[in-house]
Amino acid sequence: MTASVAPALWPAPYAETPVRADVRLPGSKSLTNRALLLAALADGPSVVRRALRSRDSDLMADALRALGCEIDASGPDWAVTPGRRTGPATVDCGLAGTVMRFVPPVAALAQGPIAFDGDPHARTRPMGAVLGALRDLGVRVDDEGRGTLPFTVHGTGTVRGGAVTIDASASSQFVSALLLAGAAYEDGIEVRHRGEGLPSLPHIAMTVAALRERGVAVDDDEPARWAVAPGPVAALDVTIEPDLSNAGPFLAAAVATGGSVLVHDWPEATTQAGAAWRELLPAMGAEVVLEPEGLRVGGPPGAGLQGLDVDLHDVGELTPVVAALCALAETPSTLRGIAHIRGHETDRLRALATELNRLGGDVEETADGLRITPRPLSPGVFRTYADHRMAHAAVVVGARVRGVEVEDVATTAKTFPGFADAWSALFP
Repeated sequence: MTASVAPALWPAPYAETPVRADVRLPGSKSLTNRALLLAALADGPSVVRRALRSRDSDLMADALRALGCEIDASGPDWAVTPGRRTGPATVDCGLAGTVMRFVPPVAALAQGPIAFDGDPHARTRPMGAVLGALRDLGVRVDDEGRGTLPFTVHGTGTVRGGAVTIDASASSQFVSALLLAGAAYEDGIEVRHRGEGLPSLPHIAMTVAALRERGVAVDDDEPARWAVAPGPVAALDVTIEPDLSNAGPFLAAAVATGGSVLVHDWPEATTQAGAAWRELLPAMGAEVVLEPEGLRVGGPPGAGLQGLDVDLHDVGELTPVVAALCALAETPSTLRGIAHIRGHETDRLRALATELNRLGGDVEETADGLRITPRPLSPGVFRTYADHRMAHAAVVVGARVRGVEVEDVATTAKTFPGFADAWSALFP
């Protein structure tokens, strides 16, 4: 039996002076994986330009290849040619929510069994809403009643489609997963959400926009209901926007150290959750300006970094970096509406409270968020729980607290290969 190896500890760079930098980010994971999946369903070849090259997007590409799609990633762009969807096949989801949730409704269109599994952490992430919806649509799914990975989808080549009602309060990905495949179903699909508040609505808006760009008719006039008409998915060459959620730690570096950071190619309009940085950071005292070159953020002048009382329900993935900044602020913060992020790569609320308190912070978990009272923080190890966003929180804290060591900073490769080098470049 091989002994397990503890993840390496990485000394987070400390800002001796205010951070001043220009940054170019890789493409959005959310947009890349939607573009790849819709290209696999399209009526002809597509090209995905500036696609994110990361573990999550590689897993999506491999999953679609397993179903018979051709994806040529040998050049700077990804060329996608739809193929005949056949099984048996195996899909490795890793820890990618977009793979474990978006691909099964497409696998239902394959002829034969498609087996899904992933990392140990992935087996704890909820899948029941998607699997239950597929069963309601007549698809056979074997999961031994777990509602999680591993499971097998037994495709018959077609899915009738129709109306389903799900509880998507744990993840907006449940809705997006069904909508993305819906145009390929014989009767399309109508999805209704019934349950607590629906999180991360910008991601559903992103899905609807991606479908409409490819000529798919989507009716979203009624709250908590979406109907996708059956029909072709048009082939489309697209250019992926920079990942605005991954911009978070770089913008936070400017805010935390009183510096200035420019993120190039920031879109004027976007469906990405990271668009909220333009509202969140000014509320903390930062100066935020959209320039022709991109978004420029300057550290708070005068009064210093202020805490927040904010509902992050629609942009929960930004919580780790927001929490790190709040722990460094001068006034208390309350982050609300984010109970659903307990079901992300890790229980992010518990993980953030545990790690910030380990460094001397005062963070209290609430039913749906965190209360953060700033305290002087001390050197120590900040664990990441195989979660890239936890690593982002860790490095932001480390920029202001000398001696923070990040456990497994390599987990950032999930959505940003080379993150540690890009981050270190901020600190000459």
